[in-house]
Amino acid sequence: MTVDTRDLLTVHPDRLLPAQPDVRDVARRIYEATKDLPIISPHSHVPPQWLVDDQPFSDPVSLLLSPDHYVLRMLHANGAELSDLGRGPDGPVQLDEAAARKAWRILCENYHLFRGTPVKYWFDTTFAEVFGITQVPSARTADAIYDQIAAAIATPQFRPRALFERFNISVLATTDDPLDDLAGHKALAQDPTFTGRVIPTFRPDRFLELARPGWADLARRLGEVSGVDTGDYAGYIAAIENRRRYFKEHGAVSSDHSHLDAGTEPLSEDEARRIYAAALRGEATVEEGRAFHRHMMSETARMATEDGLVMTLHPAVYRNHDTDNFTRFGPDAGSDIPVKVEFTKALQPLLTRYGNHPNLNLVVFTIDEDVYSRELAPMAGFYRSMHVGVPWWFIDAPEAIRRFRGAVTETAGFYRTSGFIDDTRAFLSIPTRHDMSRRLDAAYLAELVSEHRLTEDEALATAHDLVTTIPQKVFKL
Repeated sequence: MTVDTRDLLTVHPDRLLPAQPDVRDVARRIYEATKDLPIISPHSHVPPQWLVDDQPFSDPVSLLLSPDHYVLRMLHANGAELSDLGRGPDGPVQLDEAAARKAWRILCENYHLFRGTPVKYWFDTTFAEVFGITQVPSARTADAIYDQIAAAIATPQFRPRALFERFNISVLATTDDPLDDLAGHKALAQDPTFTGRVIPTFRPDRFLELARPGWADLARRLGEVSGVDTGDYAGYIAAIENRRRYFKEHGAVSSDHSHLDAGTEPLSEDEARRIYAAALRGEATVEEGRAFHRHMMSETARMATEDGLVMTLHPAVYRNHDTDNFTRFGPDAGSDIPVKVEFTKALQPLLTRYGNHPNLNLVVFTIDEDVYSRELAPMAGFYRSMHVGVPWWFIDAPEAIRRFRGAVTETAGFYRTSGFIDDTRAFLSIPTRHDMSRRLDAAYLAELVSEHRLTEDEALATAHDLVTTIPQKVFKL
């Protein structure tokens, strides 16, 4: 039988490496030296309960499609209904087999839409290297690919813990609400049959934005969980500090923060108390809420100097831009949109106080590429506590990562950056994303070697540090 080459899925061994043969040879050697190193994932969104329960994944859609906002947004833009892709009012829902196959066919029929995007790169590599799939997704191959994945995930080799070992993950950080009792993390830490390291991350955004609807109830619940009276500002601060300690006792190394801007201007004690009291009465204005969360960013830095948690910032995202989409399908369904951000003036109050503190590691991410060379690299190139976070989310893509290295390295070097962040709910794409980063860094370093700006030995050492030493140091691992 003649095989239609259009149906053959291939991933080239030199993908993302330089086209020039001599430079590519150097890049190959650098990549070979790092490709099998353990994965450090200090910022991710994989539910720890998957590893606690270690149950088989139920179907290809709930594993690869419905939790992944990168995929949902592109299919939605081209006419697909999110309800047909496994999304319900509160996020992903469990579909029966007929509905799951329908969702999978929508993905495969529209696979061409992802050409040129990192999503196709991640999918191609995951399909080929994790599942051994040899067919390009299409209307013609959808059912066969679904069947192959469904058969694989029913086997012990594809349970979460087996994949954790297969992917060679040394550290996996989750993202967790301050009210979380971290039962899953405790269960994993106490399980002698699980040898991996899975740690929580303190994510307090909704507790710091006190003009949001329902915030007074959040403050009450924070008090209940922490055992601290949050009826006044002093109690609220004590409750936040209490939960940070709890998270650190259960393995956390960082707190994560995402507000609309990067402001860090502190309030006077009296003004903070006044706004807090107004918020408890439901009377805080939007402007007061904004001033308070900026104040809390400086307070968070102060707390970090005392308890040692790394502080990561990734502001400037307009959450749930499509309000109808948010109402129907909840958050993380693909309608978050980047906005412009300013860092130099915004971070100055925090950095003036804590920018050179020996116990603060501040990692600043952005989706606004304009600020890399103009703002973030110069600040990280001076302040001892600050590091530039690598591209993530919308710019977690080959061209953006290349631009990042070019924009940041000449001012801040490699060692004032964070190491790669996969920032994903898509568990099976973790090794693919880290491999992409290693290939791109190998290519960038090979270019420096070819221009005689680095020796090959220096490039090899730097590549190793980008994967191991740098993330370990920045995230205090």
